[in-house]
Amino acid sequence: MFRFFSRERFGRPQVLAACLLLVFLVQCLWLVGKGVRSGSLDLAEVERVERGTALWNTGLARPGTNERIAPELVQPYLENKGAGIETDLWPASDTAYDAHHSPLWYLIASAPMALRPPGNIRELHWLAAIPYLIFGLLLGASLWYVARRLFGNAGGYVALALYCFSPGIVRACALWSAEPEVGAAWGAFGAIFTAIAVAHTLYAPREVVLWNWRRIGLLGLSLALAVGSQFSLVIVLPVALAFMLYLAPTRRRAALVIWMVACGIALLFGYASYFFHARALWQGMRHASFLPISWKAYTMPKAYHQVLAQLGQSSPALVVALPVALITYLAWPRTRYFGNTAPLLVAALFLVLGLGTPHYPGLGFEFMAVPFLFVFVAGIAADLLETRYYQIAVAAIAGLLVANAAWNLWELARIG
Repeated sequence: MFRFFSRERFGRPQVLAACLLLVFLVQCLWLVGKGVRSGSLDLAEVERVERGTALWNTGLARPGTNERIAPELVQPYLENKGAGIETDLWPASDTAYDAHHSPLWYLIASAPMALRPPGNIRELHWLAAIPYLIFGLLLGASLWYVARRLFGNAGGYVALALYCFSPGIVRACALWSAEPEVGAAWGAFGAIFTAIAVAHTLYAPREVVLWNWRRIGLLGLSLALAVGSQFSLVIVLPVALAFMLYLAPTRRRAALVIWMVACGIALLFGYASYFFHARALWQGMRHASFLPISWKAYTMPKAYHQVLAQLGQSSPALVVALPVALITYLAWPRTRYFGNTAPLLVAALFLVLGLGTPHYPGLGFEFMAVPFLFVFVAGIAADLLETRYYQIAVAAIAGLLVANAAWNLWELARIG
């Protein structure tokens, strides 16, 4: 136990990263509290919670159940607002199957309510935000860990600072006029970089499967969370396999076996979210929309404007940092190595898919791209810090991060 709590694992870098994540958590909590104080209620949020609660109560991940979570908590509020809510959220028909999400998405959203039913509307707000606050912290910690392993402490700090003061990330974790995509984002991020980590360990002189069992389990869990939260993230499976095959050209058979085992674990998790009802799983997959791409969208200028606007809203710092990072990457051969190229390729893929799906899940794809762009920008920043123009690079990077943090905090204060 004392070896686990060593200075190598919990030294100054870890403390500084934890402080940044604490500031991030405070921002999210403040925004959740603002929603509670305003008394606003998102009908989509209520629907997610009611569907998930019905699943927890009945143990049946299939349509035909109309159980709801304490309707007396929300109905008076909705009547005062002149709104209404359907009494049968999951009618027994094919249209009841969600084309974009598995039951896992609803089970996660309602897990706190299943453990502790809310006594009033304020508690409902806070409980609904808990899973996404946890996912936000886990994604931030994963982002810092990956960037630090790839680019050193400087890269880790840059990536985490961009993340912790990203308006889009904070809104998603606080459920402030945003879809709860942060769980899917953590799953996609974890799947890609866990696959890369597994591929790097294939050259170890130990038994492959036994040696990597923890990473294989984590890879399976990440795939299940990503695809279960958003069916269109099935694209992560071939991408993860491609990275594994590329990084282990002499161990491709082992890489393929590990990938298949991880997919099997993910499928088991998915099956469990249907409470092991094979027919419900089959019907859910039959009605799922995995890649609803509209090819006409690629010819629409408005779609490109939407993607750029979404990136700017997610992180204003990317408006400045990303063009500079791309120019540096193209002009300076030293930056074109795998650590920088991999996150850029994944982010580009998500943005291309976001263009092809201008509605849902397009916004989800654009959100998934942001953490990978943070890693890419952090890698380029770390490379610039190793040049003879170190002082200029430090001033520019620090100025951008401070300005971005100040702008985000000012926007939060203005909301209040």
